[in-house]
Amino acid sequence: MKNIFTSESVTSGHPDKICDWIADHILDEALSQDPNSHMAVEATIKDDFVLIYGEANTKAIIDYAKIAKEVIKKIGYNEEYEVLVKVNKQSAEINEAVKHDEIAAGDQGLMFGYACNESRSYMPYAIDKAHMLAKTLEKVRRNNPNLKPDGKTQVSVEYDENGKVKRVDTIVVSTSHTENITQEEIKEIITNEVIKPVIEEEYLDENTKYLINPSGSFIVGGSFGDSGTTGRKIVVDTYGGYAPIGGGCLSSKDPTKVDRSGAYYARYVAKNIVAHKLADKCLIQVAYAIGKADPVSINVETFNTSSYSNQQLLDIINKNFDFSVKNIIKELDLQRPIYKDTTLYGHFGKPGLPWEQIKDINI
Repeated sequence: MKNIFTSESVTSGHPDKICDWIADHILDEALSQDPNSHMAVEATIKDDFVLIYGEANTKAIIDYAKIAKEVIKKIGYNEEYEVLVKVNKQSAEINEAVKHDEIAAGDQGLMFGYACNESRSYMPYAIDKAHMLAKTLEKVRRNNPNLKPDGKTQVSVEYDENGKVKRVDTIVVSTSHTENITQEEIKEIITNEVIKPVIEEEYLDENTKYLINPSGSFIVGGSFGDSGTTGRKIVVDTYGGYAPIGGGCLSSKDPTKVDRSGAYYARYVAKNIVAHKLADKCLIQVAYAIGKADPVSINVETFNTSSYSNQQLLDIINKNFDFSVKNIIKELDLQRPIYKDTTLYGHFGKPGLPWEQIKDINI
C-alpha cells in the first residue's frame, strides 16, 4: 500500500486568512503603542460586512474599522466594507490571574511543537511545499490582473518504506479569477509560473497528478463566495496535519496567551533538537494552567529517530530551555509588533521569526 500524506495552504485572500490578518494587524497596533497589551480581538467576514469583536486590555488607541479596511485593500479587494466593532475590556478575573511578577499563563491548554529534517525549513515536506505554492501564487496573481486574491494549494507526498519523501503524487492549485481568462490559460500560468518554480523535478514523474481549478470556474471568491473567521485555519497555520495541534488558534492573541507563545516555544525547542541532529523528528507537548507561570507538563517524542531516550532528551531540554511564560516572552522578545508577519503561509518555517532561530545548547 502506498504511504501518501497531504497538506494544504491558502493565500491572503481566503476569507479565513483575511480575518486572521486583520486580527494580527490589530494586535501589532496595540503592541506598538503599549507592549503590555493583553489582546484577544478577532474578526468575522461575510460579503461586504466585517465584525470585529473580543477583549482588549491596552492603553493603545486603536481604530479597528480603519485597520480592517486597510488590510482588505492591501490584500487586493476593492469593495467598500461595513465594519461593526464589539470590543470590551478583558475580564478582570483573567487579567488578575495573568498579572503576576512572574507573568502567568492567560489560560489553561496544551500546545505542540514539531520539527523534522524533510525540508530546509525543518517542516514536513507537504506543508512546506503547499505554503511555497500559495506564496508563489500570491506573487503571480499580483502581477496578473486576471487572477484574484482567493486561492488554495494542496500537496500529496508519497513516502518510501523508510519514511523518506519518495515523490509528489498530487498537486492541487485553485485560484479565483476574472471572466476575462479561460481555464486553459489559468492552467498554463499555474503550471509554468507557480508549480515548476516550487516543486523539484526529482519528485515529479509521469504519474504525478496536477489538478488546477478542479471545480472549474472560480469567479466569485473571498468573502462573497464564503464566510471567514479568525482561527479557522489552525492546521494550515501549524504542521499541515502532520503533527498534533493544541486546542487554541494562534492569530489575534498576545504573548501571555500560551496558545500562541507556548506553541511558538515548543516549535523552537523541537527545531533545535532536530537542527542539532539529536533526532530526525521531534514532537514537543507542553501544557499550562491559568494563573501559573510554569507548565504543568512537558513531553517529548522522537518516533525512534534518536539515539537518545526520550527521558535523556527531556533532560537536555530542561537544561537548555525554560518554558515559563515570563522566559518565553523574554527569550523570544514577543512583546513587539511582529505578528502580522506570522499570519500568512504558516506560523512556522520562516527564517526571520524568533522561534525559528537555532541556538547553542549543552548536551
